[in-house]
Amino acid sequence: MNLNQVTPPAVNVAESVDFYKRMGFELIVDAPHYARFKCPNGSASFSVHQVGGVSESSDVVVYFEDESLDQTVKHLQAHGIEFFQEPRDEPWLWREARVKDPAGNVICLYWAGSNRLNPPWRVEA
Repeated sequence: MNLNQVTPPAVNVAESVDFYKRMGFELIVDAPHYARFKCPNGSASFSVHQVGGVSESSDVVVYFEDESLDQTVKHLQAHGIEFFQEPRDEPWLWREARVKDPAGNVICLYWAGSNRLNPPWRVEA
């Protein structure tokens, strides 16, 4: 099995399309109620879909890995993307920065290197 995509809600799909395009994602499906994007690296995709409203808070976080995290964050900030968490090293050995999309979904840009699949505390089969 392989993860196909994650589809967070969007109150305004056009606004979300603009946000994710500025983040560097390639728009591959564009409809009034739905949009799909290809990630800049690899073959992963994700979508947004129209909803009437979103709850005040969600514990869902969408993660995108970026080897050049700090440079990417600086580039995105220069293009108007406002992060509520600047890049920082976390105790789980990932470096993370966080931003909210127009619907309030939390997007985490991170770099984990080998710790993503092989942390020191990995469970052995």
